[in-house]
Order: sequence, then C-alpha cells, then structure tokens
Amino acid sequence: MSDAATFEALYRELEEAIRQLEAGDLSLEESLTLYSRATSLVEQCNALLDQAELRVRQVMARPDGSLEAEPFAASPTA
Repeated sequence: MSDAATFEALYRELEEAIRQLEAGDLSLEESLTLYSRATSLVEQCNALLDQAELRVRQVMARPDGSLEAEPFAASPTA
C-alpha cells in the first residue's frame, strides 16, 4: 500500500474488482489475479479501519476535559 492510498481509494478499487468478478467476463487466470488483489485490498482497508479506531480511542475526552482511551462502541445497527 502506498503512502498516498486512502481508504476511499482502496475501497473504490475493491468495489470495481468485485464488479468485474461478479460480471463473470474474465478468464480463470484473470479472475484469480483479481481475486488476489481484492483480498489484498480488503486487508489494507481493514488495517486502515483498525488505525482509525485506535485514533478514536486515543482522542475520547472525559467530562473533566482530560483525555482517556476508551473502546470504540459500534452502533447497534452495524
């Protein structure tokens, strides 16, 4: 993953890979190569999400104004 790769760019590339795979117009070799790339994109996206979660934990403010690392609570609709 390059330093300039953003979550949004990686996610767009992943969506395009999925679209191509679902279309079924690729050869087996092309499908396997694209599947491998998509797997890598998923890992990169997950790593960026993990980093974002850590940043959220580090920036949670306490009522007294001090900062405290708290676990990120996922919304119940997720």
